[in-house]
Amino acid sequence: MATEPSDVRVAAAADLKFALDEAVDVFRAQHPNVKLQVTYGSSGNLYAQLVNHAPFDVFLSADVDYPHRLVREGLASKGDEFVYGVGRIVIWVPRSSSIDVEKLGMQSLLNPAARKIAIANPRHAPYGRAAEAAMKSAGVYEQVKDRLVLGDTVLQAGQFVESGNADIGIISRSHALAPSLRDKGKFWEVPLDAYPRRVQGGVILSWVQSRSAAEALRNFILGEEGRTILRRFGFDSLEE
Repeated sequence: MATEPSDVRVAAAADLKFALDEAVDVFRAQHPNVKLQVTYGSSGNLYAQLVNHAPFDVFLSADVDYPHRLVREGLASKGDEFVYGVGRIVIWVPRSSSIDVEKLGMQSLLNPAARKIAIANPRHAPYGRAAEAAMKSAGVYEQVKDRLVLGDTVLQAGQFVESGNADIGIISRSHALAPSLRDKGKFWEVPLDAYPRRVQGGVILSWVQSRSAAEALRNFILGEEGRTILRRFGFDSLEE
């Protein structure tokens, strides 16, 4: 446990926002000497910043590939990598929508009412790549690609649908289960075999300011309390 006053600067994937915000509150209560600063963004954009030695101590990615790359590039040690959960994607619509997403599933995207479909940008957001893979797996991608509206993050994709700037979206299950959306919409979980498994991992960077504080955060996330919070927001454990 970190006892000296110290800062931990966290770069976190946007899909983690709701679960991590809650986890951070619990962690802070247990570690009052650790000052946590969390910045959310797309994993690809955060990775690009870290390659240029952005001032973060811990990176929580929406996949394991970006942490792997940082290790290969000598910016983190192999022993400082960890897996914290498995994410899932859902198709989400506002409760007022005429689209029966729970019945239609992936075919919801072909509904005439689905004029604009929000997903995260596949170029730098792992959840966007998962959405694209799922549409291709279902054979609907070519029919809907011209109707896609790309958010910088999966969080922004959800906000597009919530605000009415899109009619339907493929978002993270963690966002669909978050208090801000839980009662505002309905969703259908995309089958796991429709897209590459969303194993999500993190890493402590080589230029970490306070290793003991960063390790305390990692241990909390991987411990029972952290896992319980992540599970409540729709993140499976690796064994599930």
